[in-house]
Amino acid sequence: MNIQITARKFKAHDTLKEFIKDELSSLKKFNDDIISADVILSYQNNANSIKKVEVVLNIPGQTLNAADQTEDYKTAATSVAEKLRKQLVTIKSKRASKVR
Repeated sequence: MNIQITARKFKAHDTLKEFIKDELSSLKKFNDDIISADVILSYQNNANSIKKVEVVLNIPGQTLNAADQTEDYKTAATSVAEKLRKQLVTIKSKRASKVR
């Protein structure tokens, strides 16, 4: 799986990039055909500084999207990975029901 991480308006630390890669790599358990993942990290420049993580996951025939906003990038990345996991499980169950 090819993972592309884009940080808007700042430079992401290597530890954050590795954390996101580990979270997204865990999705391979649910679908081996994942082609690529595009991750966009951004924030709003205000007093409480809301961090936003968006992921576009490409699998054959479909594109999955998930996004979350929290006060921490790691929390948002974990939440986005969980949302994508749910989407992949739904797709897998739909494919299994069509075969039967």
